Amino acid sequence: MAKPNYNFAKRQRDLAKEQKKEEKLARKKAAAEGTPVENDQNVDAEHDVAQEDADATQTPAPHA
Repeated sequence: MAKPNYNFAKRQRDLAKEQKKEEKLARKKAAAEGTPVENDQNVDAEHDVAQEDADATQTPAPHA
């Protein structure tokens, strides 16, 4: 049975957190300048994929 890769899951969470932080900073900067910022739909899709990967590492495999 394969062991879960906790380092990979942690790295994915950290990358998502950093990306979210950068987006928030960009929104704040744009708001200060008075220009609207578009919400990127691809970010949500990438987050969902990363979350699915993290969930897959946490669920145990069924015994055969």
